[in-house]
Amino acid sequence: MSERKYLGVTQPIDINKSSKEDEIITEALLETLKEEKQFESEAESKNREVVLGKIDKLVKQFVYEASLKHKLTETLAKSCGGKIFAFGSYRLGVHGAGADIDTLCVVPSHVTRDDFFEIMVDLLKGRSEVSELTPVSSAHVPVIKMQFGGVDIDLTFASLNRPTIPDDFELLDNSILRGLDEKTIRSVNGSRVTDEILRLVPNIPSFRLALRCIKFWAKRRAVYSNSLGFLGGVAWAMLVARICQLYPNACAGTLVYRFFKIFLVWKWPRPVLLKAIENGPMHLRVWNPKFYEVDFEHKMPIITPAYPSMCATHNVSLSTRQIMGSELMRGLSIVERIMKGEAKWTDLFAKDEFFRRYKFYMQVNVTSTDEEASHGLHGFLESRIRQYLVGLENVEHILFVHPYIKSYDHTFVCNTDQEIQDIRNGNIPTQPNTPTPSKDADTPAVVGTNSNTANGENGSPAENASALSDEAQSSEKNGSEQKNIFTSSFYMGLFLKKKSEVSGNSQRMDLSWHTQSFIGLVKKYENWDEQKMTIFIRSLRQEQLPDEVFEGGPRSLLDASEKKSSGKKRKSQTSENSSSEKAAKKAKAASTYVPSTSGISIEKKESENEIQKNTSESSGNDDSKPDADKPDAGPVALEAPVPQPAKSGGIKLKMLGSS
Repeated sequence: MSERKYLGVTQPIDINKSSKEDEIITEALLETLKEEKQFESEAESKNREVVLGKIDKLVKQFVYEASLKHKLTETLAKSCGGKIFAFGSYRLGVHGAGADIDTLCVVPSHVTRDDFFEIMVDLLKGRSEVSELTPVSSAHVPVIKMQFGGVDIDLTFASLNRPTIPDDFELLDNSILRGLDEKTIRSVNGSRVTDEILRLVPNIPSFRLALRCIKFWAKRRAVYSNSLGFLGGVAWAMLVARICQLYPNACAGTLVYRFFKIFLVWKWPRPVLLKAIENGPMHLRVWNPKFYEVDFEHKMPIITPAYPSMCATHNVSLSTRQIMGSELMRGLSIVERIMKGEAKWTDLFAKDEFFRRYKFYMQVNVTSTDEEASHGLHGFLESRIRQYLVGLENVEHILFVHPYIKSYDHTFVCNTDQEIQDIRNGNIPTQPNTPTPSKDADTPAVVGTNSNTANGENGSPAENASALSDEAQSSEKNGSEQKNIFTSSFYMGLFLKKKSEVSGNSQRMDLSWHTQSFIGLVKKYENWDEQKMTIFIRSLRQEQLPDEVFEGGPRSLLDASEKKSSGKKRKSQTSENSSSEKAAKKAKAASTYVPSTSGISIEKKESENEIQKNTSESSGNDDSKPDADKPDAGPVALEAPVPQPAKSGGIKLKMLGSS
């Protein structure tokens, strides 16, 4: 009798079908995702097809013009071809309404990456359907970001060692990788990995529904961003695909439950593999922590299945891994109740409370007086901000750093050069209305000459809006020229250690060195223009955050709101009890930190063992079956810092009780 075949590096855990109860729960999941508009309409689907068709024609035009530039005859130039490949969520069939499309532009060998960022960019600039054009040539995978016909597009590039690229060309053969540089291999593998994932999944419909659920959960809980150290779409897809291999006949509801249960206790940095790592004939570098120190340092390795295998999660840090672990713990708790009929899927998708979670935040701001340049600056900052996070992780007083996955982008209309200079210096006015984060900013805000709203400390939103409107009208009457300035703000939450957990007698910590180092890194951006651009970083207490980040919701810290909901008898407490409570708070406050404008530098680096003490991991590199019932590998719930009186923000943070 022949041995049963299976997909993956281990045998399945359970090959039985899900129960009828689980199938009913899966139907409820499908209906919830539809209600949450996670499926696009037929009109949107057709528009995507039209957009991809236009881009494919544009790629052929680009190859033709680049071929003429390289002295090919017109006849040969027309025969060179060129083709685009869609990959990522669109190729996997799990894209939702408004999702972007990852595309790869494949061209013949004589067309270069420089041609792509010159000729192709110029062609795109000439299209009326294109907006927010942002070439990012220095990224790990060079890309052109844009909106084309209302669809967000990420267009990568690969020049293959072939004289022509016909319409029937495919990327499956490993031989196409011969002679390519690392950036091109990474670009090509985006498409190859997506196709390989689909090939390695036993039940594609269940995989797609489960992945839609996990992607939506990750976005709502703000743990969906490869560039900022969380997981991107491909990494989440590979995790779900691995669960599908372990439970090949399970329905989507069961797969989601098993996803949380297994990966909560996964012994990182044990890698997740969909198939054995392949050593191809071309001797390309493949992921191997035994040979490469950089691979050994990966905190949460999820390995791509296409040759050459790479780590799709090299950006994950100790902080982001711990944050994702906490979200997995929360997710498992909710899904367990869903399976028992005690909760609904909407509970799993509740929006994160990032801006109510921490006492202290770092705000990274960039400005530009040129709209086109602002898009490039935003993309560069987003691709580099993780390096600032890693630097802050090494500060002894910091337990972990939590980056927020969205930026807050605005266009301000200024009446004078002084107003522009004020914003360049960091005095960003309060927004009259609550905007949507990142790319969906509303109409430009007008900054008045007497605006007193910097940092959101003065004036109500209604008063500020009225003042700005009045001054804008005054400016129009006087005929003065208005100028625009474009801003982007990124946020990181700081979770600080208690005083008792810090070695020695260090009373203060200084973030200045890491901050100035990161500012210097950003100013090395190839298109940095000191006359048009600025970057400034500041620390803010939670109560100093601008109104816009709360989107009309409550501002209070989570721990404070919990106390209010459970302590309705506070007003009736006796003075004796009140004094006792104050004494307890004061004692607890002695182990937290507050902002200070002065302090001494702390250069001692935090050891990895100390930061990881609440997590368990294994150094093994096999993808053996995990013990899903073993609880010792999961993250622990962390106590939030006690709220302290407001003080001015600054780079340096000081321990309570220090002189």
